[in-house]
Amino acid sequence: MPHGDGRLRHDIDPSDRPPQDACGVFGVWVPPTEAFRAEVSKLAYYGLYALQHRGQESAGIAVSDGSRIVVFKDMGLVAQVFDESVLNTLRGHIAVGHCRYSTTGSPTWENAQPTFRSSGTGGLALAHNGNLINTPELAARLAPGELTATTDTEVLTALLANREGGPLAAAREVFPVTRGAYSLVFMDEGTLYAARDPEGVRPLVLGQWEDCGWVVASETAALDIVGARFIREIEPGEMLAIDADGVRSERFAEARPKGCLFEYVYLARPDTTISGRSVQATRVEVGRRLAREHPVEADMVIPTPESGTPAAIGYAEASGIPYGQGLVKNSYVGRTFIQPSQTIRQLGIRLKLNPLREAIEGKRLVVVDDSIVRGNTQRAIVAMLRDAGAAEVHVRISSPPVSWPCFYGIDFASREELIAGNLAVEGIRDSLGADSLGFISLDELIAASQIPKNDLCRACFDGVYPIPVDEDARGKHLLETR
Repeated sequence: MPHGDGRLRHDIDPSDRPPQDACGVFGVWVPPTEAFRAEVSKLAYYGLYALQHRGQESAGIAVSDGSRIVVFKDMGLVAQVFDESVLNTLRGHIAVGHCRYSTTGSPTWENAQPTFRSSGTGGLALAHNGNLINTPELAARLAPGELTATTDTEVLTALLANREGGPLAAAREVFPVTRGAYSLVFMDEGTLYAARDPEGVRPLVLGQWEDCGWVVASETAALDIVGARFIREIEPGEMLAIDADGVRSERFAEARPKGCLFEYVYLARPDTTISGRSVQATRVEVGRRLAREHPVEADMVIPTPESGTPAAIGYAEASGIPYGQGLVKNSYVGRTFIQPSQTIRQLGIRLKLNPLREAIEGKRLVVVDDSIVRGNTQRAIVAMLRDAGAAEVHVRISSPPVSWPCFYGIDFASREELIAGNLAVEGIRDSLGADSLGFISLDELIAASQIPKNDLCRACFDGVYPIPVDEDARGKHLLETR
């Protein structure tokens, strides 16, 4: 299952696990009179397709026709889980969709989303992007045996469904005691809801579909793809209810913005807009700043396709070094489930990525990528470029060293597994076999984002966690050991 935007680490070396993405959520409401024309399940399908890069383990859609909720979910990519016949059975005027990478709970069917719970007044389906950090505390509010899955999302769904007065009344009680990152879309039979944690760690946006319907999504790119008009970002600490009376907003907490800085580096699509600025523009600006911070004499700037492309463009612009293509990615090769021998693994990188020898032979190269996790992929690329005749290989990275794990919805490797958690820059350079190595500084990355430093979560770079995490609340499988 290849990364949704063509990134390479899974493909080249399955052991070089990259930062796994936050999940993607999508919700749509249209008037019942527009249900047949809108085909909300297909809008949700295309919305999830646009968000596939955020999670590739499982996908699901829940639909309500006003009287009952039907959920279909399975393991795999969006296009593997759904086909025309399945979508045609999901009829209604409200839909909630999800594509998952697991941050709490194993990658199993039971843990796929949307989650669903029956309540005394109906049903509740919920999709969650982020990760809660007080899951054990919240789970203690439930009766023994009440959980049917092992995710923080299952806990939240049970709490919202098991309260009198409906989801809004439950949310007013539950959200103020819920800590961590949560961008949510959920629904009962008649209303679509959305909520974002007080820190606003993960993105969530509101759009309007053809002046009669409403869409909520993780990224603005998903709005574009379903033909919805961007209205605004949902504010940290805000909850929306959308039904025939329109969009109603209320606050359950004061906003304390701490948006994830890594969204700009890696997670978000380049055609997404965050805080009024395109991610592509930010990444190109990061490349310009990287060139000024870490100049080098070279003949050509090349990206690691496709993750390093925007920053490589910016680096070439600012440095005056020509931008070129030095590596070709085979777009039709995804992950293989055949375990290769060590010999084949060493050769196998060329199935996924191959150098343009005539373009790089004898050249001094600047190779730009977005981040380094374990370093296996960059190490293989440096060796391959040297084998193809590159005179020098200078690696430039458009993020600071990733030195700390994330507890807010990105499944980074542990600190012990992170190469920057164990080695200084010169040690990493030596490990990669590069002639030089430069990371953009944290201050320059923040400046390129145009977001105030105090409004950003930078924990993976500086170890400063804006929402304190207790030791006993850490771990992907914490509910599975209880």
